[in-house]
Amino acid sequence: MRRALPTLLAVAVALILVVGEAPLARGYNITRMLAAHPEFSTFNHYLTVTRLANEINRRQTITLLAVDNSGMAALLAKHFSILTMRNVLALHILTDYYGSKKLHQLTHSSTLASSVFQSSGRAIGTTGYINITDHRKGRVTFSSEDAGGAPPVAFVKSIKEMPYDLAVLQVSSIMSSPEAEAPVAPPSPVNLTELMSRKGCRAFADLLLATSDVLENFESNLNDGLTVLCPIDSAIRAFADKYKNLTAPGKASLLLYHGMPVYYSPQLLKSKRGAFTTLATDTHNKKYKYTVAKDGDAITVKTHIVSATITSTIIDQDPDAIYAIDKVLQPQELFKPEDAVTPAAAPAASKKHKHGAVVAADGPSDATSDEDAADNAAFRAGAAGRWFTASAAAMAVLVLAV
Repeated sequence: MRRALPTLLAVAVALILVVGEAPLARGYNITRMLAAHPEFSTFNHYLTVTRLANEINRRQTITLLAVDNSGMAALLAKHFSILTMRNVLALHILTDYYGSKKLHQLTHSSTLASSVFQSSGRAIGTTGYINITDHRKGRVTFSSEDAGGAPPVAFVKSIKEMPYDLAVLQVSSIMSSPEAEAPVAPPSPVNLTELMSRKGCRAFADLLLATSDVLENFESNLNDGLTVLCPIDSAIRAFADKYKNLTAPGKASLLLYHGMPVYYSPQLLKSKRGAFTTLATDTHNKKYKYTVAKDGDAITVKTHIVSATITSTIIDQDPDAIYAIDKVLQPQELFKPEDAVTPAAAPAASKKHKHGAVVAADGPSDATSDEDAADNAAFRAGAAGRWFTASAAAMAVLVLAV
């Protein structure tokens, strides 16, 4: 057994090194991927304009059927609205992985795949499904369920593959689908304060109406993307005294702190890492940020002062989303940790900086840390976790050997 120990030790060390070097899973950036291929610049542009790029980036398993610039010309010649264009392109995003190898290993040489158009709820019946067929001599074609006799499009080549997660494939042209190409009525204009007032956030809506320049800031983002976290009426009433003590600029900053100049669906809120930029961030040198944590279906927004939970979705209609929260978000730029109302419990440990300033133990003192820092921290945490797991496995090998 002693003779075997050196070999077992070597195996254990190798296990630690291999697992420790395993890459941490990262999100996709389809815009960046396609930017490396200028022949798909038009297709890439419309993925961004229709906000489908965000849809792709947030999904774990996806296949994109990309069309080059010449193939996009026929689609653009139809002069579809952006909403109709979104439906047509959503038909080219499959919600499962189909790498080039898998395309030639289809059971019975064909399969039916769901698209983002189907999962969006806009497709009638099964019109958002795509028929994939592997013909003789390696030829693969794609066609929509309601192609209406239009010829299928052909697989040309693989552009990018991350096995079992992401596949970007070139197809010969845009698939035909009368359902996807049907005119789409534009959504009715979003009236922020009216929606809030009807859904339990009347007090917050009244604060916005009383501060016209702040309301204009919110409304100016409606077309490009806006997410609002509006405190429910009871939360505003509990916070009223603190709000009255703020200066006029402080009140404006606090209200702007509850808006983000980007559309976040519930799924995007849960999946995004790092600090969230707010409407107050733009004018305050990268400050006024917070993070979001998920616990099952619950979504919690955390500042360095307070944590608030999303209690309901008032509207989730890309490019706008409004969520009700159970507390007023308090930025550390306006409040100190001791100002926040906390449960009667043992105080959290604190630490002092060089100049004696006390900092809450649940977060750093500098709110200007950006998303890159958060990503780096996540990477370090993942690397540490892999090292611990590998070490434990190695120790188990040695113990069993003894």
